[in-house]
Amino acid sequence: MLLKKIKDKTAKIAIVGLGYVGLPLAVQKAKAGFSVIGIERKKERIDMVNKGETYIPDIVGNDLKNVVKEKKLKATQSFNCISEVDIICICVPTPLTNHKEPDIQYIENVTNKILPYLHKNQLIILESTTYPGTTEEIILPKIQNAGFKVGKDFYLAFSPERIDPGNKKYRLTNTPKVVGGVTPKCTQLAGALYKQVIQEKIYTVSSPKAAEMEKLLENVFRNVNIALVNELTILCQRMGINIWEVIEAAKTKPYGFMPFYPGPGLGGHCIPVDPFYLAWKAKEYSFNTRFIELAGEINDNMPYYVVERVTKILNQQKKCISDANILILGVAYKKDIGDLRESPVLKIIELLEKGGANIHYNDPYVPSFSLKGKKYRSVKLDDTVIEKQDLVIITTDHSVYDYQKIVNSARLIFDTRNATKNIKEGREKIHLL
Repeated sequence: MLLKKIKDKTAKIAIVGLGYVGLPLAVQKAKAGFSVIGIERKKERIDMVNKGETYIPDIVGNDLKNVVKEKKLKATQSFNCISEVDIICICVPTPLTNHKEPDIQYIENVTNKILPYLHKNQLIILESTTYPGTTEEIILPKIQNAGFKVGKDFYLAFSPERIDPGNKKYRLTNTPKVVGGVTPKCTQLAGALYKQVIQEKIYTVSSPKAAEMEKLLENVFRNVNIALVNELTILCQRMGINIWEVIEAAKTKPYGFMPFYPGPGLGGHCIPVDPFYLAWKAKEYSFNTRFIELAGEINDNMPYYVVERVTKILNQQKKCISDANILILGVAYKKDIGDLRESPVLKIIELLEKGGANIHYNDPYVPSFSLKGKKYRSVKLDDTVIEKQDLVIITTDHSVYDYQKIVNSARLIFDTRNATKNIKEGREKIHLL
């Protein structure tokens, strides 16, 4: 019956969590023809969704407005609707605690909240990135203890999100999806659902654990390789070698090499967080992920390295970091988006201010933000503002910046992203990471 409902798109779907993962998923499932209810704890988000207004840049054009107008998508704070739906997708945050351990309270809370409304023949899919075993160790026992038998009364699967904020080429619909269910029937149903939404291949694995580990492998792979190039960057700087030139030369090899680039540190909701999930879980098996933890240590140290370089660059100009005027260009964790999650730039600002520097920032995507109780506002980027600075640090290489104009106006530039690679005039002012 549930499979039939999925195939003829009469299945009703609840998406729990309307953030960077949940809202695009809700919109795409509604566009595919399903009736979708989004459950979100933030009232301002609910109001915006129900008006057809997006707060997620990756929602294309009028997609949200159209599905709301067609009454295919609505948002609510209440979990009552769980009793009316056939499918529940959980897309909630999975951050780290202050001790770098998994914080799965959101998954636990959502599971507890849906329990009173569950009925037979429902499919539950977890999409939140987490450690291997979460689906079967946290969600499964709670539902089975409520009297439901998996594979018979309800169906449970894990399908990792693959949202890359700001990626114009690969979006939800044209990125392959991985699915792993607790039973073969669970996998079949979850796969059938995504076949209605995703244009690319649905790849099935043997269990939720395998799917959970697959997601961590994706992000650990990036974490480790970025750590490698970050460490080489520090070495190359001491040796007087341009790391960016080295990478461009290595890229010419048509096999056996994949380019990764250094930066001021890692940000976002996945790459800086996920390796610690795996390292924590590995200890349960008396296993230390030394390689992964070392990579995390190297990447976590990059903001400190940036501040160390800033100090040396200013000292060369007989200027102390204390009372220096420094302009930060870009606080988002990656270019052309307004996402501040785990942004290394926040740590850089904190460290520079501890050293006594006067910090201003500009980011066209982040008009303001708060850091440890202090409010920051983006300054207007013009020649007058730039000229007043002792140093301009390019921390996020937004495409909208006119780098030649910035170089012309600045006294000194520290470019952590190689954003000025095509600039020829004024290169004597530029220091690269």
